Amino acid sequence: MTATAQRKIRVVVVDDSALIRSLLTSIINEAPDMEVVATASDPIVARERIRETNPDMITLDVEMPRMDGLEFLRRLMRLRPTPVLMISSLTQSGSETTLSALELGAVDFLPKPTVDVSNTMQDYADDIRDKIRMVAAARLRRPALFATPSAPPASRLSPALLRQNAIIAVGASTGGTDAIKEFLDKLPANCPPVMIVQHMPEGFTLSFARRLDKLCAMHVKEAEDGEPLLRGTAYIAPGHSHMRLGKGTQGFVICLDQSPPVNRHRPAVDVLFESVANLAAPQTVAVILTGMGKDGAHGMLQLRQGGAITFAQDEASCVVYGMPREAVAQGGVMHVHPLAQLGDKVLDVLRLPHERAGA
Repeated sequence: MTATAQRKIRVVVVDDSALIRSLLTSIINEAPDMEVVATASDPIVARERIRETNPDMITLDVEMPRMDGLEFLRRLMRLRPTPVLMISSLTQSGSETTLSALELGAVDFLPKPTVDVSNTMQDYADDIRDKIRMVAAARLRRPALFATPSAPPASRLSPALLRQNAIIAVGASTGGTDAIKEFLDKLPANCPPVMIVQHMPEGFTLSFARRLDKLCAMHVKEAEDGEPLLRGTAYIAPGHSHMRLGKGTQGFVICLDQSPPVNRHRPAVDVLFESVANLAAPQTVAVILTGMGKDGAHGMLQLRQGGAITFAQDEASCVVYGMPREAVAQGGVMHVHPLAQLGDKVLDVLRLPHERAGA
């Protein structure tokens, strides 16, 4: 063969555990398109290794000695912006720190592996490699500081001027924590209910919902099985379950279940979108945001065919233009807009006809 071999993705692994460094190095080096060019036990060593090797991306532990992982990430993004994949423990404090890391500019995260020989290790290895490929190619963005929210948007539009029976359905993956915050920030306090699937492991979605609830005019919560769908509330699908729209005796309700993953995800965007398409497509506005893969594309096509109004985030504002691209390619998307405009565009279609005419 005369073709030039494809350049490998160059990775620096930063973790204070020698066992984890060894495990990640083995997983990464077994793939033909990536290699570990250096490892570091703490951010001080990592700083030198990064200077020496100029990697394409970094895997970064959350809690390390000599320098807080978040402080290291903050300095890295300011002085030498580099795609970062966080490797986090599945604890309450770990999830809070990981969400802070995403706000500071990390592209994505994975739970820290459990070092065993169970059947799940191969799945974990596949996930690590997929994430590395995606993170290395991701579009870096300016850190979005959740800690400094804008003024509450409740006064931007009188809720009385919005359609009463509408439902907003949202799907997102990589880059979605920041995108969802920016989208919800545009919605008033008594907005029609919003159902959200963000690809995120169990243990992280509750922390994510609580953070959003402090920053947005709407009430944001982790969804619970059987609860009614209420105006003024945004529901985050829990990391352990699919979320569907169901029909109760007095209106729509949320249904959760732990059926098998769809598109390798649970919760899956397609599961949400298809359930909404079956019960409420004509009154639904659907939005697909940044993310890797194709989850949500089929469900969005069903929604559009059923009479829903469908939106996608544009390529330029996506961290990863995977899910929106697939939804557009399959014909499910009616409108494509930058992230900064999506909330306002959704409100425009939810305005009552006389309000739109007078705007």
